[in-house]
Amino acid sequence: MILGRSQRGKPPVEPVTLKILVAGGFGVGKTTLVGAVSEIRPLRTEELLTEAGRPVDDVSGVEGKHTTTVAMDFGRITLREDLVLYLFGTPGQERFWFMWDELSEGALGAVVLADTRRLEDCFAAVDYFERRSIPFLIGVNCFEGSARYPADTVRQALDLDPDVPLVMCDARDKESVKEVLVGVVRHAMVQAADRRRPVAT
Repeated sequence: MILGRSQRGKPPVEPVTLKILVAGGFGVGKTTLVGAVSEIRPLRTEELLTEAGRPVDDVSGVEGKHTTTVAMDFGRITLREDLVLYLFGTPGQERFWFMWDELSEGALGAVVLADTRRLEDCFAAVDYFERRSIPFLIGVNCFEGSARYPADTVRQALDLDPDVPLVMCDARDKESVKEVLVGVVRHAMVQAADRRRPVAT
């Protein structure tokens, strides 16, 4: 096959790689979300829930959950030829929060997954990213059988700033998750542009 000049002279595209965190409470769907879109086999650090952890692992509302992430989930998705996202799912329980500082190093932004049955479980993640000025988006994971609330009602319950995006999603559905990831990248880019904009005097 003879290549034309444009094909022969075209250098390979070096993709931009961006780090996105996936945070939220215990059992909210972080591992599921990473697995739904990752184009590689996701790295998972899950362990079985034990009797010893029962006092600290509240499974009310997620009684069918039998494992928990003890370090992180890791996956990768190519959004465009020149844009690759590395996804890091954080552990949800308070006893693993010491790892968040390490995982958030160099992150462009974060997805905070929320479950309307246990909305208070994502407060800590919201506070964490607000305090560190890491752009984040709220993804309300619409579980089967859970009550559906208008986005404005959830936003009010979480006391979010007006510029924080909030979207309804299904952590099991690849297209739904891709929309969430595109949303957080856009939000982070807007925040970065705003920070670079000179302040009028």
